Amino acid sequence: MWPSDANWCKVHRMVDQKELRESRPAHQQFGPPKSPIREFFEQGLITVIMALFLMTFIAQAVAVPTGSMQNTINIGDHLFVNKFIFGKPTPVLGRLLPTREIRRGDIIVFKLPSDPKINYVKRVIGLPGDTVQVKGHRVYINGQELPEERALVRLTQEPELPVVKVEPKPQGAWYRVYYDVDRYSDGDDFEVTPRAVYGVTEPAKVPADKYFVMGDSRDNSEDSRYWGFVPRENIFARALYVHLSFDPSANGLLNKGASIRWKRIGTAVK
Repeated sequence: MWPSDANWCKVHRMVDQKELRESRPAHQQFGPPKSPIREFFEQGLITVIMALFLMTFIAQAVAVPTGSMQNTINIGDHLFVNKFIFGKPTPVLGRLLPTREIRRGDIIVFKLPSDPKINYVKRVIGLPGDTVQVKGHRVYINGQELPEERALVRLTQEPELPVVKVEPKPQGAWYRVYYDVDRYSDGDDFEVTPRAVYGVTEPAKVPADKYFVMGDSRDNSEDSRYWGFVPRENIFARALYVHLSFDPSANGLLNKGASIRWKRIGTAVK
């Protein structure tokens, strides 16, 4: 029995559709093909946008030029810092990523209140509402001594200050601070620097939305004792780890490469 004309038409349509599907490319491109220059430009634009998003909201590299945080952070260390942990609000969507409040002991990166163009790295000591007083080599928060592990060092030009002695670690202390052995005394007797006016000669109460910060190298740090409190809006990151470290006095690319401190790379900042 031969198929009717209607069935023949149906068979021909099925064959034509099958041939069309097999001849069509898997990823059909609509419109004129892109030139290599256009593709390069589009890929470069996407890369720039992603980099700007990363540096604005998530992470950033910060160089440390001074010794105010030795031996926690050494001169020439380059830090990788977390910018979203304390919250980076956007004009329309608010905070994009999970955040937490600033805690005592955090090592933060902030803009110097007197000159916002300068970034500082210090440790948070006093929170909003705290009363802070520095007596000799002890720090008191709301009348109670802040537990800190103290080490005596010699202030030298070396990348890492030589440790002479480490005092017994108080209960609850989880970070170490460093004092000049030549200026150290066991009691509250100490030389008061005339410029250290906040929380030194008398207790200082930390205002709302501000923080009292100090460097870990206590005899080599200009911090809240000297210039006051850090506004919350000036704080933009928390230090994470050392991603690169080299001698900043080395001249030329080859000398800088030869001075890389490999043991410092990957060191957690805490």
